[in-house]
Amino acid sequence: MANAGTPEAGARFTRIAERVDIAPLLEELDAAPDMWSADTSRQRKVRCQRHTRNIFLRAPKKPLPPGARNANDVHESRLAPAARRFPLALAFCERVAAELDAELGRATLVTLLPKSQVYPHVDAGAYYRVRDRLHLVLKSPRGSPLTAGGETVVMREGELWAFDNKARHFADNPSSEPRVHLIFDVLPAPGRGLYALPPLAEGP
Repeated sequence: MANAGTPEAGARFTRIAERVDIAPLLEELDAAPDMWSADTSRQRKVRCQRHTRNIFLRAPKKPLPPGARNANDVHESRLAPAARRFPLALAFCERVAAELDAELGRATLVTLLPKSQVYPHVDAGAYYRVRDRLHLVLKSPRGSPLTAGGETVVMREGELWAFDNKARHFADNPSSEPRVHLIFDVLPAPGRGLYALPPLAEGP
């Protein structure tokens, strides 16, 4: 992770690094424009994400295990077919997870369409509860405003942030150009998480 420095922390956000070398990741994206339309399930099925397009790199393991209501309760992840087209993006996620003494979970490249938003929501479920969510900003000409729990930051290109996705949150793209983030989750070692919560007790 380049230029980590001292994390800039708030109640809902922590800037982990800045001036990350994103050029190789952008080259991967530019070489595979067709991948944005390869899987449209997220924008079709998740209403708050309907103005986004995404490329899954790591996704929930399927079929869902017995007792799981949906993917939000599934801890196991698998490599998605698109991962082979983005080895540098995947390697970045793996490297950050290792440096944070954490285990990599799901990962996806997400573009938010111009002049649109991700609508307010909470990332609920057993999977999200125990993990930290990270954003690496790849393309965002005017910055990426993200609000969580009443706190707002503007993320800039080349910055890596963690934020409390267990709080109600939403994102805006005020630009006339698409905003692209690499978004991934890490399972921290006990006591090492930034916004991860303890697992819920099972049974009586």
